[in-house]
Amino acid sequence: EPDQPQPPVEQPQPPTTEPVPQPPKIQQLDWLGSVQPLVGQMLKADGVTAGSVLLLDSVKNNTNGSLQMGKATAALYKALASNSTFSVVPEAKLTSARQTLGLSADDSFGSRSKAIGLARIVGAQYVLYSDVSGDVKSPALDMQLMLVQTGEIVWSGNGAVKR
Repeated sequence: EPDQPQPPVEQPQPPTTEPVPQPPKIQQLDWLGSVQPLVGQMLKADGVTAGSVLLLDSVKNNTNGSLQMGKATAALYKALASNSTFSVVPEAKLTSARQTLGLSADDSFGSRSKAIGLARIVGAQYVLYSDVSGDVKSPALDMQLMLVQTGEIVWSGNGAVKR
């Protein structure tokens, strides 16, 4: 038989390497620097009774992206740690009260009425309800101090979240 030309043997190509996509950068925000001025205003607000018990609701994220809300809530606890106006409900007591209401530890109350219900369980006179809204690249922080007995907002403040 005449020799048939053999098809050329294809050399295996090295696999093309795709650049690994970088995970989205976690926004480094100065939560403590953002909450301290607001907490300072709140502590001087008219109608705030010194010596009262304050329930800190975890800060909600109402922005268009993801933020480290645990750090925001921790900054609020830290900002209020040395205040002489309020006695803040300890996180451990809050956790057991959440379980009583069937809420998970990271379930923010979502609504002011749930926050007030929880405040009644732990014997708090005030609830601090906070949320972060707007564009995730330049979020705004809103805080409202509510009187548990009436649901009245006795103080509210807002400011930009600092970097």
